[in-house]
Amino acid sequence: MESTNRRSTPLRFLLVVLAVFLVGICLGGTTVFFAYILPNTLQGTGTKPVAAMSTPTPIPATPVPLDPAVYTGHDSLDAILAHVYEQVGPSVVYVISRRQVYSFFYGETSREGTGSGFVYSHDGIIVTNYHVIEDADEIDVLLATGETVSAQVIGIDSLYDLAVLKIQTDSTLAPLEMGNSDALQVGQTVIAIGNPFGLERTLTTGVVSALGRLLETESGALIGEAIQTDAAINPGNSGGPLLDTRGYVIGINTAINSPSGGSVGIGFAVPSNVVQRVVPEILANGFYPHPDLGLAVLELGTEVNMGSDGISRGLLVVQLQNGGPAASAGLKAADASRQRGRYVFTGGDIIVSIDGQEVYSRRDLLIYLDTHYRPNDQVTLRVLRNGSPIDIPVVLGSSASPSLNPQ
Repeated sequence: MESTNRRSTPLRFLLVVLAVFLVGICLGGTTVFFAYILPNTLQGTGTKPVAAMSTPTPIPATPVPLDPAVYTGHDSLDAILAHVYEQVGPSVVYVISRRQVYSFFYGETSREGTGSGFVYSHDGIIVTNYHVIEDADEIDVLLATGETVSAQVIGIDSLYDLAVLKIQTDSTLAPLEMGNSDALQVGQTVIAIGNPFGLERTLTTGVVSALGRLLETESGALIGEAIQTDAAINPGNSGGPLLDTRGYVIGINTAINSPSGGSVGIGFAVPSNVVQRVVPEILANGFYPHPDLGLAVLELGTEVNMGSDGISRGLLVVQLQNGGPAASAGLKAADASRQRGRYVFTGGDIIVSIDGQEVYSRRDLLIYLDTHYRPNDQVTLRVLRNGSPIDIPVVLGSSASPSLNPQ
């Protein structure tokens, strides 16, 4: 009898396990069964369950401190940027322009624009972009002290997008020092300070991305020596200084290339050497005298076709200023006649180079003249007259706003 009971013990145990298994399914599935019920059941029978495997929680490693020498360069650059901002920031101003416009619904209203500028001299001369104050009836300048003063326009240069203002204040003004933009190198660190979206004296940094870019702005500015930078420049930065790490002004932030209207890392600045060439003339005369030929041209291949003469590139002279430099030198303008609703030009000199430099577009000629010459300089124009090349010396005249466009 005793041996029978011992043999039936495993059978009873299996029946118990099976019953518990069925209960486990009813109560929540096999997970509950194996995780909770089965271990407790086995414990009641004196059988030791196998321990469940678990993934150990990793113990975070203690960060190893970097050698302090690693931070030396970064700390030095941070200190330089902070110093430049402290030194230059108070000399950056907020320019507010207002002009009266007529609205059909509201009548005469005031439209306001904002930009940046900087102190050029102790006597209250402020330099900014022309497009910041263009057509303004009133101009105010907000200083770092919080003082707002009215400004007068001393003079402008629309071709370089520069404007010179004058303010009267009892506050002490600290002019910024001008640097040498000709010494810039691509990759050099630069700093922009201005008032983007009205946020006063905002600093951004970047590098010189390229030099000598051709910049043609919506306002008509034409700059062949522009500095390209990836320092963030946004609406409101216009007219503010672009600086090197020593705090010298190496450019004036002027425009951005952006489909969205915000910074995408392609900004442009008027070089400081252009500013130093133009601003003193504006202060002395109220304008900057640009070298001028006294003529108007059309571009072959795009604006006019002279294919019948076998000439596809060049600048066709279509107008001459009476008594102007080109007319006095003996250049010939084309004759124009209207045929079937369009103008047809015959004859006329075609400019192909100036002092050996080929020029095939209007802006090529304007930029080359303005970059390399001053009024009263003599240049040699190579022209094609009736298909034959002729060299004609011309003494350049002077104009506040030169144009090669026909009137």
